[in-house]
Amino acid sequence: MPMRGLCLLLCCRQGFSLLGRDYGEAEKAEELQELQKDQTASSDLSLTQSGGPDIPDRPEAIPEEMRSLIIEKAKRKAVVAMEKGIFIQGWLFKEVRSSVKTPWLRVRKHWFVLTQDSLDYYTNNQLNAKRLGMLVLTRLCSVLWPDKCSYKGTGYWSISVHGRKHRYQLYTKHLDECIQWACAIQSVIDCKAPMETPTLLLMQDIEENYTNSEVLEHIYKWNPILQHTQKPLYAPLLPFPYGSVGHHFENTKGYTTLQDEAVKVFNSLQHLETERDPVPLIQGVLQTCLDLEPLRDEIYCQLIKQTSGPPHAGNISDLRNWQLLTCMSVTFLPSTTVLKYLRFHIKRSQDQFPETEIDKYAEFITDSLKKTKCRECVPSSEEILVLMQRQEMSCTIHYAGSRFCKITVNSHTTAGEVVQSLLVRLGLEQSRNWFALFEQNITDERLVGNDTIVADIITRFENLAANVDETEKQWKLSFKLYCFMDSDNVPKSSVEFILLFEQAHEMVTKGHFPASEETLQYLAALRLQFTIRDFTTHVPLPRLQELFPLRALRARVRQSVKVLLSTNGTNTKSRSAFLPGALASSLWSTSHKHRVDEEQLIHVRLKEETTALMAAIVEQWKQLQGMNQVEAMATYLNVVRGWSGYGATLFEVAVFRVQEIAQLMKIYSANHVRSRARAGGHRTRPITTGDLANSHHRILYIDSSTEETLTL
Repeated sequence: MPMRGLCLLLCCRQGFSLLGRDYGEAEKAEELQELQKDQTASSDLSLTQSGGPDIPDRPEAIPEEMRSLIIEKAKRKAVVAMEKGIFIQGWLFKEVRSSVKTPWLRVRKHWFVLTQDSLDYYTNNQLNAKRLGMLVLTRLCSVLWPDKCSYKGTGYWSISVHGRKHRYQLYTKHLDECIQWACAIQSVIDCKAPMETPTLLLMQDIEENYTNSEVLEHIYKWNPILQHTQKPLYAPLLPFPYGSVGHHFENTKGYTTLQDEAVKVFNSLQHLETERDPVPLIQGVLQTCLDLEPLRDEIYCQLIKQTSGPPHAGNISDLRNWQLLTCMSVTFLPSTTVLKYLRFHIKRSQDQFPETEIDKYAEFITDSLKKTKCRECVPSSEEILVLMQRQEMSCTIHYAGSRFCKITVNSHTTAGEVVQSLLVRLGLEQSRNWFALFEQNITDERLVGNDTIVADIITRFENLAANVDETEKQWKLSFKLYCFMDSDNVPKSSVEFILLFEQAHEMVTKGHFPASEETLQYLAALRLQFTIRDFTTHVPLPRLQELFPLRALRARVRQSVKVLLSTNGTNTKSRSAFLPGALASSLWSTSHKHRVDEEQLIHVRLKEETTALMAAIVEQWKQLQGMNQVEAMATYLNVVRGWSGYGATLFEVAVFRVQEIAQLMKIYSANHVRSRARAGGHRTRPITTGDLANSHHRILYIDSSTEETLTL
């Protein structure tokens, strides 16, 4: 009986061993044991070997004759390695690919040898070992360095070597060995000569012979790759590094390799020649070039090719390529080499087709290349349509409340240039105050830098408008006062005075003006007198949020509802007994019902308070009978100027630690007072950051969560 149990035990061990080998566990254990032996062996016998030769773990147990033979064998391997130009060699794990996906990583151990021409792997490290594969290394090969995330997932440090047809995914247990291999492979790649495609070589020939017309015609005649074709393109015109786009750039749009994307874009260019609505296709090509910077030179070369020697020069299919080339020229510039080639092509096209549409597009592109800076966004649909006609587009700028004006801009116009134009148009050249453009909707506002291209803003608005249905939430460009420098000596009859009034009213409606509710009602009545004049029932009243800061009203209503509910005993403990297991669900349902009741009560009370507040504002409005617009604005500004924080520039920021911010602002106030004393008592106006309005006497903080105004 014991013998039978022993046999069963042996059979089970053998069965589990076979099962483990099928799943790769035993194989991994053997490979790991062999790798550890290689790492503990002597490494001074071969400088090119990342792991040592096959020497047992206890060299003192080896006879002297055997030890000398092993050393001699290692020296012969080193000599052979030097003769073959081997840079580094050693054991690495290579990923085993199969058609069946497995949840674990399948690797197999091979002997890898890096030479000056290729990366080879063999069955073992013997001199007569069979070579299993070879990856030829060129300048276009790429190496993906080890990643800590992959190590956490697999337990191996890995590097990826991308070649023209193959990709080697190599693994090792040690980071220093992985980095050693990556550096060695990258150094071999860097030593290779740059790859030159036929197009690049022909571009060099054209640059060398651009003054000899006969040679140029001969080059174009005997090299069809430079001229228009209706056949598909199977390889890019310029060299690109191997590997997927994600290895070189952040890939969030599903791009594959640069080679594949270049071929896809050329296919799009051929479809563009027959497309009835070319705008979406042009935007798609421009977006691809904006995402993948190396493709820009390629697409320029493809467009030069398709506009050279077309079958029907000047017809709509040929002009489609010139229109795309026009849009490219205002979006980004090519490299210096391709830019020279482009300018030569434009000059050659103008000489071939003078006083034609091609000549006009070529002239427009030449002027654009002198002004273009890299854009943040691709041109909008409106911009593409005007570029196809070689025209400028109209832009609407809002200012002073409901007023607006239209200005003409092109693809290179900056926000600073628009501001200067508006200052001249509105007669504000002598103003000491600073003005700027703002991106604005009903809730948000962003300052526009002077170097920002206005066409990029129009594109962003177009993209945002596609996701917003309500007209009120649409974005617009506003011309507003940016920094107060002189708010006291402004003529009441000027546009600048209206701008100051609108700025003050915006500050009040946003809740930045700390005042009593009676004062805010009076300001709302003055606003009605300015917009509608004397009281009348024939004109609809504006919404309350356009007259009064609802933030303060909501905070007051919410606080009163909480007091009311606590007084009525809503938050008292329930005296009913809970069944076992029903306590948690009953507490949750009670708290949920309490929140629902509270929100409903807040909604009802807010509606009542809104109606009562609007009625009170109208009553004060009736008392302003006979006041003209200038008087209403002047009275409004006099009330707002009474706040010591008036004249500060407010910026919306997110504040997480109120006490720390308050302490910093107090320190700033103390330093500000000392600086005024040193300056001889000259009054300098403080600049406020965020919802923190810093004045000479106090710090105002507007809590965005409770919508309460606190004085710190």
